[in-house]
Amino acid sequence: MPASPHSAAQAARASIASRLDGMRRDAGLTGHELAGRWHKSKASRIARARTAPSDADIRAWCRACGVEDQTADLIAASRTAEAMYVHWRQIHRDGMRRVHEKTVPLYERTAHFRVYASNVVPGMLQTADYATGLLRAITAFQGTPDDVADAVRARLNRSRVVHTGNHRFGLLLEEAVLYYQVCGGPELAGQLRYLLEVMARPNVSLGVIPFTARRTVWPLEAFYAFDDTQVAVETLTAEVNITAPGEVRTYLRAFAELSRTAVYGQGARDCLMRALASLPGRGEAGP
Repeated sequence: MPASPHSAAQAARASIASRLDGMRRDAGLTGHELAGRWHKSKASRIARARTAPSDADIRAWCRACGVEDQTADLIAASRTAEAMYVHWRQIHRDGMRRVHEKTVPLYERTAHFRVYASNVVPGMLQTADYATGLLRAITAFQGTPDDVADAVRARLNRSRVVHTGNHRFGLLLEEAVLYYQVCGGPELAGQLRYLLEVMARPNVSLGVIPFTARRTVWPLEAFYAFDDTQVAVETLTAEVNITAPGEVRTYLRAFAELSRTAVYGQGARDCLMRALASLPGRGEAGP
């Protein structure tokens, strides 16, 4: 089953550190000798994967080891490792609209989406009201610029892939997601009704993992698989982008296992109707 996505990012960084330290050994240099040619404390931190090397650090390291021909390859690998784990505050430093716009090409070229949601309704299925409540909470928690109205419009524009083009969606929701009130009662009712509507589309397979399901895979952090090539994992503090084929296969395996514990069709509709019935005034009045 998937390891911690943070651990995966740390492993990628450790791999870069190992390659750099191997270059030092191949050059016949001790750590002290390398430090003498460059920066003592920083060389040690990089070699132990305590500090991520900058492009300039890699250039200096390769120069000190006499292998400048490897500089470009190492810089590319290091950038890939750093791109795996990006803090939300960094992604949202200018607000949330741009990140939605930036990912439109990824959504448009993906033929098969597989999404596991353990906390909120997946973005591509969110109504405007639900998205507004959620993005306002995220903005307030992160303390990032408030562009919620623009971000909601950008999210809905990105979500057109559900209704246009040749895209397939495999979507798994933990039943608890249907009850989390990230927006008001009437807004949540509207979201649940939209799920009932969209699950009837021929390109959408919506499964709900019931509270009472016998688990073969424990509840995980939400993740989005784009075809068989990339998985985006959402943690509290960061987005982790995984492209290593072995790790992508592990997430797809987890999705397949989780799929077997879900209910579909009438079973999923029953879960949605129970959640609707639980709302005060059956969703017609606020909580």
